[in-house]
Amino acid sequence: MRASGIVPSPLAGIPVSIKDCFDIEGETTRAGSIVLGDAAPAKTDAIAVRRLRKAGAIIVGRTNMVEFAYSVLGLNPHYGTPKNPWDRGTGRIPGGSSSGAAVSVADEMAAIGIGTDTGGSVRIPAALCGVTGFKPTASRIPTGGTFPLSRTLDSIGSIGSSVACCALVDSILAGDVTLAPLKPPPLTGLRLGVVQDYVLDALDDQVAASFDAALIKLSKAGASLTGIRFTALQSLPEINRYGGLVAADAYATHRDVIERRKDDYDPRVASRIMRGAEISAADYEEILRQRSAMIMESTRIAAPYDALLMPTVATLAPAITALNVDDELYARSNIAIGRNARIVNFLDGCAISIPCHDPGEGPVGLMIVRQGGEDRSLLAVGLALETALRQ
Repeated sequence: MRASGIVPSPLAGIPVSIKDCFDIEGETTRAGSIVLGDAAPAKTDAIAVRRLRKAGAIIVGRTNMVEFAYSVLGLNPHYGTPKNPWDRGTGRIPGGSSSGAAVSVADEMAAIGIGTDTGGSVRIPAALCGVTGFKPTASRIPTGGTFPLSRTLDSIGSIGSSVACCALVDSILAGDVTLAPLKPPPLTGLRLGVVQDYVLDALDDQVAASFDAALIKLSKAGASLTGIRFTALQSLPEINRYGGLVAADAYATHRDVIERRKDDYDPRVASRIMRGAEISAADYEEILRQRSAMIMESTRIAAPYDALLMPTVATLAPAITALNVDDELYARSNIAIGRNARIVNFLDGCAISIPCHDPGEGPVGLMIVRQGGEDRSLLAVGLALETALRQ
């Protein structure tokens, strides 16, 4: 039908993969765990799945994920870890928690992978696998029928081969009936703030080189780049020292089940969930207060710019084998790989990661960020930057 110029719906015939935390009618939603293996099949599709079907998408299957979405590395001891298509010989992580979603797109098993992003879980695997990943403002897309990690921070995003792909799917997921095409702004004079604090610490050499090369290319294409200070970001590790809002929210969801079936959880996931038991109501309120203050500061800093830029991930994808056997390395890597992407969730913003590495090199993502609610403007800027980097 498409070959004949007939397109009855926006995603007619397009293969789409669905992360294992979304309900699909008649199937059990396991969320990457064996704990939910005996749960009753879903009676209806999740809202996101229903909207995709209505747009003509062909749901080709569920994708693997980190158990209950609680890690950005992509490891799953229950169902195995999908290897990053970039270097399967070594066996590198795909990133997580939407691990299979990114691999399904990078391997061209699906045109779009639908995932969730609570602390980078769409953008990180997209960056490490060399594809594009979009995290919308958390409130933009309804989460009904999606197994939660953090009801405060969860957002539903897409992984695709381009900004345009992610933008189309975002419109469908958000219930935008107009589906207006993106109009990228002229790159000449586009004001881009390059964050200097926190996000540039301890970058891999290749990540630093690819990021710097991308900035040079954008500047030569006419964009106006300015280094900006955001010193408040340095306080994030202290604010979230007990696991933050995610740990508290996850414990609230799991506390009854984990008391009975803790041995059935991935031990690394269980230990992170249990940290939420240490967070008091007063602690939670204090984190919310600090979050609100940092969002206000972010709004002030970002106001003069069309977008902020930073590396999506500070390192290339590490090997799976060492992470499987070394708990300390796992913990350090989880913090390092998730550091930059988590900022956007904490600030209730929106962001897209686009590839910025040269062909043949390890995948590196450039993250483009705007304030919450500015999703369509962000995607338009993303399209302009993507076009410049691909030339």
